[in-house]
Amino acid sequence: MSKGGKAKAVGETEEQAKLRFQVELEFVQCLANPNYLHFLAQRGFFKETNFLNYLKYLLYWKDPEYAKYLKYPFCLYFLDLLQHEHFRREIVSAQCSKFIDDQIILLWQHYTRRRTKMLTPANGFQAQDTNNQVSNANGTHNGVTQKPS
Repeated sequence: MSKGGKAKAVGETEEQAKLRFQVELEFVQCLANPNYLHFLAQRGFFKETNFLNYLKYLLYWKDPEYAKYLKYPFCLYFLDLLQHEHFRREIVSAQCSKFIDDQIILLWQHYTRRRTKMLTPANGFQAQDTNNQVSNANGTHNGVTQKPS
């Protein structure tokens, strides 16, 4: 498969395929925003057969060949949820979209905090010791070349 989407449409130029890829990429990523999903639901998009077929077509973004281009992979979770009528009915509610939005924010806060904790040494000496070990391997200490004894 090429970067131009699921498959190049009949009579579609390379430039058109690239544009379709970009438009579909942007749209799929918009699905990561529960407020946008609420907007679409309020305007009745989730009741239109053509739109539901388009959402089904967009499932190809779950393929790793395409998913690697996503900045917001959470959108794939919502793309899956949009395949279910129950979720499409519930997202019409502002309370539902607000709850989902709050949960996403909490998830990111927790993820960021855990990630920072994992990457931060337990104490400052570990980072300093690591730097000294690298420095000593190069024959320097704190950026100063050591004279052989």
